[in-house]
Amino acid sequence: MNTRRKNRLYLILAILIGLGLATALVMYALRSNIDLFYTPSEIINGKGAAQEKPESGQRLRVGGMVMPGSVKRDPQTLRVSFKLYDANGVVSVSYEGILPDLFREGQGVVAQGVLESGNQINAKEVLAKHDEKYTPPEIEDAMKQNHQRPADAYQPAQGGQS
Repeated sequence: MNTRRKNRLYLILAILIGLGLATALVMYALRSNIDLFYTPSEIINGKGAAQEKPESGQRLRVGGMVMPGSVKRDPQTLRVSFKLYDANGVVSVSYEGILPDLFREGQGVVAQGVLESGNQINAKEVLAKHDEKYTPPEIEDAMKQNHQRPADAYQPAQGGQS
């Protein structure tokens, strides 16, 4: 093999190795920054055919309806905790900050944060759905499948009040 062909081969190999290394570094960096979307039932029961559950410490986005009567505010701070539900599951969310104006019980929201142990989400951001005209396709599909209230889980307490 003559010198010119050897130099071309070395150049092509160096470019391929550089591209492979750059791709590997980008994929490694993105791995920790990807926020996957889940519904409450997918967090509890798993997602997809393999029933893969998110791990504790994983960043994720969870979308569901705010359970009526579940919003608890700390009067001393901006800390708020509430529960999100869908047809088959309930998860707890804690958030410190100012909630969107459209946040209220029975409203659809998306919370972005980190999954803690025991199906607790420590949210860094809470987004409230503003109307029914536009919903991202992934949320719309998940809500169509899961948007019904379980009758046994959210009945008002039977008591002496009339």
